[in-house]
Order: sequence, then structure tokens, then C-alpha cells
Amino acid sequence: MDWRNEIIAASERVAGHLRRTPVMTLEIGGGHQPVEVKLEQLQHTGTFKARGAFNSLLANTPPAGGVVAASGGNHGAAVAYAAARLGIKAHIFVPEMAGPSKINLIRRTGAELTVVPGVYADALQAAQAYEAKTGAIQIHAYDSPDTVAGQGTCMAEFENQGLEADTILIAVGGGGLIGGAMAWLQGRRKLVAVEPKTSCALHAALQAGAPVDVEVSGIAANALGARRIGGICYELAQAQGVSSVLVDDTAIAEAQQALWNEARLLVEPAGATALAALRAGAYVPAPDERVAVLICGANPAPDPFD
Repeated sequence: MDWRNEIIAASERVAGHLRRTPVMTLEIGGGHQPVEVKLEQLQHTGTFKARGAFNSLLANTPPAGGVVAASGGNHGAAVAYAAARLGIKAHIFVPEMAGPSKINLIRRTGAELTVVPGVYADALQAAQAYEAKTGAIQIHAYDSPDTVAGQGTCMAEFENQGLEADTILIAVGGGGLIGGAMAWLQGRRKLVAVEPKTSCALHAALQAGAPVDVEVSGIAANALGARRIGGICYELAQAQGVSSVLVDDTAIAEAQQALWNEARLLVEPAGATALAALRAGAYVPAPDERVAVLICGANPAPDPFD
């Protein structure tokens, strides 16, 4: 696939539907070295997911049954928001572990919502059954070309904003965001995947030599809790030699607290996971290495204003 042209087309397609999220430099990484950060938590519905949602909906003609999506919460909110803006019927399936904050965010869009017991994989199974029954189009959270191309617009935008970093750290769940970054960069900059120790589908796949199922838990599981890494992400990571580093829940919580204390940035645990790798020493840059971090999500539980 010609990923660069797919992402350029996606950028043109979603223009006018998305926010151009800001970039700033912070000194809250390990050793307090300056870190470029892209504040994608300021995107519609609080995450980068709106990029893939809008691209997927605009690149296809939904049938009468509308669209369906399974989500840990953030993707569902993005699809529901994009569908409402475009006048498309949407049905979202989320697991109970999505939590009240993300569930209420989806409800506020007016989309139909079904909460199922279990984890993301259980919501996906229910969404697939709904798709088969109704003929609705499934908008996958991370493992479809339209989703990945949409997420790739984030890195394309970051470079357009003057990105200087040699290395970019990106939190990984199912692999949509880093998949889009890999698809856009094609190895021109170093990418480091950061995963929670208790939800590490990419790390497990790279060790096993193929995508495998993993157990999912921890404070970031409702955003980074994919049971199996997406095939697109895995193939790109294998081809480009991208590696994964792991962080524990304590490091994630400390990074989340640091973003609030030192920069007044309110993010969910997943949004702080990439930064946690720097602060905890899971990734140690070379002395002259310029580093950037994608801040990917701003939907903490509980919602501070609910």
C-alpha cells in the first residue's frame, strides 16, 4: 500500500472536521531534558481517535444500517461524534471497564450505546454480531487501512508544525496511532512504542514473532487494552524494526500527575504512558538525542466535571 499518499488523501478528506492540535516544549521528562509534545488530547472528544473516525466515515458510503464500532471508550466516542456531525446513524459497543466517564461521553453524542460485560475483545465480538445482523459498516478501532491512514494525519501534521525530534515516543494499545506514524514516517525518524506491563500486545507479538493474545489489566487498560495487536501495526513494526518498552502503573500515574502539576495538562493514564517511559527510565535518550512525545488522551476517570 502507498501509505504516504493514503495519508495525504486522508488529510485532505478530514480538513475542516478536525482541530490542528498545538505543539509545545516541556521539561518534565527523565532528567528534565526538553521534550517536544503534541497535545492531541485537545482533539475532538479528547483523543486522536477522531482522525481515524472521520477518515473512515468520509472514505466510505454508509448503508442504511449506519456504522458500528467496538471500543474501550475513546474510539467509540470519536465514531459517535463524527457520525453525529455527518448525519450518520451509529451504534457503539463498549465493555463495562470503559468506565462512566467515557460511557457518558458517548451518550452525550446521541449515538446508540450497548455496554457489555468484559473487556474490549468482548465488545468487538458483540459489534461483529450486530454488523452481521444489520449490515452496518464496522469502523475498526485500529486495524483497518482507513483508520490507520486517518491516525497518520497526526504525525503528518506534527512534522508540518516543525517537528525537530530524532525520536518520537508513542503509547500503544491496538496500534492505530503508532501504525499511522510508521506509515507516514517510513523510517525517517526513530519511533519507540510504549506499553503498560499489564497490557502489552505489541511487545508480546514482537517476542513471539506473530500477533498473540495477551491478558489485559491496569490503570490504562480502558484505552490501551487491546488483547491482540493489529496486523497492520505488527507488519509495519516488523518491517521498520520498531521496538517496545514497558512501564508499570506507578510510572504511568506519576507521569499523569507530573503533566498536571508542572504543565496543568489533564490527561488520562493512556495519555501519560509515553511520557512515563522517559520519566521512569524505560527509555533513556542519548545525550544529544532530541525527543518528542505524543500526548494522546484526555478522558480520565472519574470525569472531573460529571
